[in-house]
Amino acid sequence: MARISLKAKCRLCRAEGQKLYLKGVRCNSAKCPIDKKGAVKPGMHGAKGSKKLSDYGIQLRAKQKAKRIYGIQETQFRNYYKKAKIMKGLIGDNFEILIERRLDNCLYLAGIAASRNQAKQFISHNHVFVNDKKLNISSYSVKLGDEIKLDKLIISKFADLLPANSKDFHSPSWISVDNAKYSAKITSLPTKQDINSGINLNLIVEYYSR
Repeated sequence: MARISLKAKCRLCRAEGQKLYLKGVRCNSAKCPIDKKGAVKPGMHGAKGSKKLSDYGIQLRAKQKAKRIYGIQETQFRNYYKKAKIMKGLIGDNFEILIERRLDNCLYLAGIAASRNQAKQFISHNHVFVNDKKLNISSYSVKLGDEIKLDKLIISKFADLLPANSKDFHSPSWISVDNAKYSAKITSLPTKQDINSGINLNLIVEYYSR
C-alpha cells in the first residue's frame, strides 16, 4: 500500500479545492488548512488560479479525486472499472458500488475508523475481524450478513477518537452499527441511492472509455 505523508494529504485536498477527509478528526478541527486559509491550490501560483482545463483534463481530475477519496492506486482502480463494465446495469453505478463495498470504506462509514487511511492501517496490522476471523485485506468486498469488529487493543487506544462515539454520527442505512462493541453488520448491499460520494462517475467512465 502506497503511503502519503500528512502534509501531502492536505495538499491533495487543496488541489481538489475541497475537503477529502483524508485525515479524519483533523479535517473537522480548526487545524484544517482549508478552514484556515481557504481552498488555495498548492504551489507558488496557486492563488492566481489555473488555466481552463480541456475535456481530458476534467475527466482526469474527476478520476484523481475519486482515487484520493478512497485511497486506491491506479491499477486497482482501473480493475474496478473493468469489472463494472462486464456486470449488468450501468457501468458508473456498478463501479461506485464495488468501491463502496471495500472493507476499509465500510469501517470508515461505520464510524469505527476516523478515516479510510486509518481503516487501512487497522486492517493491515491485523486489528480487524470479519465474521470472527482476522482479515488484513483492505480491498475485501463485504457481503450481506458480514460482521465487522475491531480487536480490544485498538478499542482501548482509539475508542474516544472514533466517530461512532459522536452524537452527530449516522451510519448509512445498509450498515448497522453497535456503538458499544465498535462493531458493524452489513444488513443489505449498497445501492446507488445509498451512496453520496460527490464523485462525477460519468467523467470517470468517459476517461476509461477513451
